[in-house]
Amino acid sequence: MPRHPNEALFEGEKPFPIIPTCEHFAGTEVRIAKALELQQQMKGVFDITMDMEDGAPTGAEREHAEMVVRMQQSEGNTLNQSGIRIHDYTNEHWKQDIDIIVPGAGERMAYITIPKTVKAVNLAEMIDYVRQATAKAGIKREIPIHALIETHGALHEVWEIAELPNVQVLDFGLMDFVSAHHGALGSHVMRSPHQFDHAILHRAKAETVAAALANGIVPAHNVTLELKDTDFIHNDARRAREEFGFLRQWSIYPAQIEPIVRAMAPKAEDLEEAEAILLKAYEADWGPIQHEGSLHDRATYRYYWEMLQRAHVNDMEIPAAVKEAFFKEPAGVG
Repeated sequence: MPRHPNEALFEGEKPFPIIPTCEHFAGTEVRIAKALELQQQMKGVFDITMDMEDGAPTGAEREHAEMVVRMQQSEGNTLNQSGIRIHDYTNEHWKQDIDIIVPGAGERMAYITIPKTVKAVNLAEMIDYVRQATAKAGIKREIPIHALIETHGALHEVWEIAELPNVQVLDFGLMDFVSAHHGALGSHVMRSPHQFDHAILHRAKAETVAAALANGIVPAHNVTLELKDTDFIHNDARRAREEFGFLRQWSIYPAQIEPIVRAMAPKAEDLEEAEAILLKAYEADWGPIQHEGSLHDRATYRYYWEMLQRAHVNDMEIPAAVKEAFFKEPAGVG
């Protein structure tokens, strides 16, 4: 029987993370509950980030953290595709956040998002604290870390940050990054087309993507301030994907989710080609093949395999023969 692509194409390497292409933020119990319901309805094509940074009322940080744990453990969290954003390194509550959420929900939370990193050494300390809390709680898994690149220091050290253990995603934070320029950048650069075209932001986004991809990490694009115009939202996500290489984007409003997922998904014609090539390669046990006059080998197989997995997590239509070969249990998507 031919080998599964994760066995044949990586030879002990860690495969690139294949996770949903949209990450939706929710900070209150009501909004988290609604997001979990929508996540089920949309068959898990987006993750949810339960927000303890902007979402927590001042003075009620502990209660907010306990609420987030309760929502992680709730019956509504059927897919276990919810992460948690904690407070940043300069905030007095970050250790308390970890002390509450890791024992309380460490087996179920999808990731921990850490905002406003300035230096890699600070993020390393926070990651180490998460790992210690995980071990202390008797949790066997390593909890993935999503690191926000939204300060001058983080951008300056983005390659060091990308090399830290357990980092799964680099998130670019547009609004805090613009604010950190002390008025040198006008507020108009928080919106398109300027958020893509301004030289400083173009450089920052490109550098974040380059550091992420070079280290096997998913680059995630910032929020779109437009909440309801789905064409505008779709175009922002499409530019982030096609012009910069971002593989994921934030959502802050339910109406943003569908156009983001659609823009980030593989194109139908590319997916059709990927399916045909991978089926031929599978039958050849991953040796070189010819397809429509072109030679393909392991290098292109990796490319098409990752595309196919992204289509799968985006709930795109995949032929039965392809599902049978690559996504039948227990092989899964890897």
